[in-house]
Amino acid sequence: MKKIIELKNVTKEFDGERVLDNINLDIYDKQFVTFLGPSGCGKTTTLRIVGGFETPDEGEILFEGKNINNLPPHKRHINTVFQKYALFPHLNVFENIAFSLRLQKLPNAEITKRVKEMLELVALKGFERKDVTKLSGGQQQRVAIARALISHPRILLLDEPLGALDLKLRKDMQNELKKIQKQTGITFIYVTHDQEEALSMSDVVVVMADGQIQQIGTPIDIYNEPVNAFVADFIGESNIVDGIMNEDYKVTFSGHTFECVDKGFAKNELVDVVVRPEDVDVVEKEKGMLTGTVTSVTFKGVHYEIIVDIDGFKWMIQSTDYVGVNAEIGVYIEPDAIHIMKKSDYSGQYGDYSTFSDEIDELSNTETVEE
Repeated sequence: MKKIIELKNVTKEFDGERVLDNINLDIYDKQFVTFLGPSGCGKTTTLRIVGGFETPDEGEILFEGKNINNLPPHKRHINTVFQKYALFPHLNVFENIAFSLRLQKLPNAEITKRVKEMLELVALKGFERKDVTKLSGGQQQRVAIARALISHPRILLLDEPLGALDLKLRKDMQNELKKIQKQTGITFIYVTHDQEEALSMSDVVVVMADGQIQQIGTPIDIYNEPVNAFVADFIGESNIVDGIMNEDYKVTFSGHTFECVDKGFAKNELVDVVVRPEDVDVVEKEKGMLTGTVTSVTFKGVHYEIIVDIDGFKWMIQSTDYVGVNAEIGVYIEPDAIHIMKKSDYSGQYGDYSTFSDEIDELSNTETVEE
């Protein structure tokens, strides 16, 4: 595949605060790439630098090998769809989509042909004369996408464009966007904080935190082989415990030594161990590799979400089998369900389900101090 965008040692500060810290990233033609991370991680700033709306303080942006640091947005072969669609309320659907072609003074016949192609692509055939202010959120978004695509950009940037839509419509639009990207062959660069959105749509996911890229990979790689505790926690639910890699294929954690499938660590190296909730089997206490006490059970429709206290550490288990609160249970973990990660700056911050958010922890701490 051909490399279309390169970010080399890109750094950006706002008001003395570094929001991007030496970012290096290659983006290839015809890919659906998603920047994923929490608020303030730098993903939107990265998108804006690619689009030309921000200039890096240090580093280079290359488009097909040529430096475009100082090239204004309108001279890049890049268009953007924002969360607020920025449609022109005084223009109907046809004229909103045709706007950039009107500026180019293309013949009416060419404009009509291309607008009709776009309307068909975004499933809005017959909507030409509709008032954009009377459209649903999903329909307005389709108009915004058609308007961005009609000038045949090489890259389409999408900054959390589904954020304002309800859940079912958002899922429909995820499928639509992926289909449109495949049909057009245009490189899509998408920004979201929604993990499910990133996993379901992307060819490549770029996970970001604290102004740095934590991991780049396919959705399957990111989910199954997270590189550190931040990625493991941010991409789905994860139990993350301290462990010791005794030797290749053998790790000790939570007072038990397990067979695993990882190797290449130093003998007795301290590590982080990740076990996904869906990979833990609930068994009778006597048959468990580990044992614990159930502290809460929540019905989630297709499974129960079970929180288990194992030696003071709260594990999450997702199971179709019901167990009651205060039950003493055993857990069984297969070797390929255990993933070993090197220690990082994020070690010890994630993976214990005593609470589900930092905010609750902070509130609890505040209440304790006030008392």
